[in-house]
Amino acid sequence: MPFDYIQIERVEKLTKKEFIENYYKPQKPVVITNQIEDWPAFTKWNFDFLREVAGDKTVPLYDNRKTDYTKKVNEPDFTMSMSEYIDILEKGPTHLRIFLYNLMKDVPSMKQDMRWPKLGLRLIKSLPLVFFGGQGAKVFMHYDIDFPNIFHIHFAGEKQCVLVDPKETKYMYRLPYSWICNEDIDFDNPDFEKFPALKMVKPYITNLKHGEMLYMPEGWWHYMKYLTPGFSLSLRSLAGRPGNLMKGLANVTFNRLYDNWMRKRKGQAWLDYKDEESIRRTNAELEKR
Repeated sequence: MPFDYIQIERVEKLTKKEFIENYYKPQKPVVITNQIEDWPAFTKWNFDFLREVAGDKTVPLYDNRKTDYTKKVNEPDFTMSMSEYIDILEKGPTHLRIFLYNLMKDVPSMKQDMRWPKLGLRLIKSLPLVFFGGQGAKVFMHYDIDFPNIFHIHFAGEKQCVLVDPKETKYMYRLPYSWICNEDIDFDNPDFEKFPALKMVKPYITNLKHGEMLYMPEGWWHYMKYLTPGFSLSLRSLAGRPGNLMKGLANVTFNRLYDNWMRKRKGQAWLDYKDEESIRRTNAELEKR
C-alpha cells in the first residue's frame, strides 16, 4: 500500500450523546454500522428499484478526465437516463459516475424510505445528495466546498473511502481557488518524486458495504473508489465551527465564481497556472520543515 493508512474506527449503532462527545466534538471520522436497519431503504434500495422509480430521470454523469476549462465547476460531462446508466453499471467496469445529484428532488417518494439520523446534527433536509459509480470508478481527492459535516451512507456493493485530516492540507497540493488537489496525483499509486510532500500525509481508510454510514467531519479530504457498482446517500449539516463556516461562505460567494471567470478569461493557461502553483506552494511548505 502506498501510504501508512490508519483504519477508520468502526462502531455499532450510536446514541446522540456518544456521537457528539466521541466524534463530532473532536471532529473524528467513524463508520457506524446497524444505524439504518429500520429504514425501508435498507431493504428496498437497489438498482432494480431505482430503475423502476427513477429510470426515466435524466442524470448528470462524470468520468475520470481532468478539469476542462470550457466547463464551470462541477458541470457534468454527459447526461443520460437513469435506466441507461444502470445498464452500463451492470455490464462491467466503467469510469462513469453520478456526483452531487439531488435524486429525491426528482423522485420525492424516496424520502419516505429514509429516516433522518437523530445524532445531534441539524441536517439540511433539502439536500439529500446521491453518488453512483461503476466498478473501478474513482472520485478525485477533494473536500466539500461548504465544509459540511456529512453522513455518507452506502447502498449496493462496496466502496473504498480514503480520508485526510484538514490539518494536512498544506501537504495535499491543493489547487488555488479550488477544493481539489493536483489532478495528476494518483492516490492509489502516488508519485512521491513529483509530489514529495505526500510522504507527510497519513490518510485514514475504510471499506463501506451496504447500509454502513461514514461520518466525515468538516473540511476532511476524501477520495472514493467503487470496488463494485454501487451508490451512496450523503446527508449534510452546515459547518459548526465559525472559521469553517466563513471559509465555506468564501468558497461559494467568491472562489467558485472567480475560478469560473478565470477559466473563461485565460482558458487552459489558468488551469496550467493552478497546477504549477499547487506544486510550488506545497513544496515550499515542505522545505519549511
